[in-house]
Formats: sequence, C-alpha cells, structure tokens
Amino acid sequence: MLLAPRGRAWATLLKLAFAARTMAGVSELESALQMEPAAFKALYSAEKPKLEDENLIFFCQMGKRGLQATHLARGLGYKGARNYAGAYREWFQKEG
Repeated sequence: MLLAPRGRAWATLLKLAFAARTMAGVSELESALQMEPAAFKALYSAEKPKLEDENLIFFCQMGKRGLQATHLARGLGYKGARNYAGAYREWFQKEG
C-alpha cells in the first residue's frame, strides 16, 4: 500500500477506503463481508471483495482495528486479507 495503484485499481481502492470509513467499525465488517454482492454495492457504493482477491488490505489509525479486521476476514475465507501494520500514521509520514 506504500505504492499507490493507478487507474481503475486506484479508483477501486478509494471506493473501498470510503466504504470502510462509513462502517461503524470492525463489528460491522463481519456482516458486510457476508452480504450478497448487490446488497454490499448498494450500501457501500463499492464492489464487494471476492474471496480469491489477493490483496484485501485493512488499516486503521493505529493498527489494532486493522489487525482485528484482517483476522476476521481471514476467518471468513478471505485468504488475501492483510493488515497494513504501519497503519495510517506510517502511510501519512511516508506518502502524505
């Protein structure tokens, strides 16, 4: 996540980041990842991640909730779920 993707991938990342910001938190993630794709898109204005997606990256301000979200997603079968351990603070210092 330190290198920003371009084009369609970047637009998708921005939509997913916005969707994540609209969630109440990790507690809402479990139900969101179990929704039908159409319901997910209607609620979050983004495509629902697929179980086979290689890079489903979670992050938060400090790192704890991102790690919780990663474990939750992996438990639901999202094998490509990863935590950006440096969290938003590290990204902002390096890229922001």
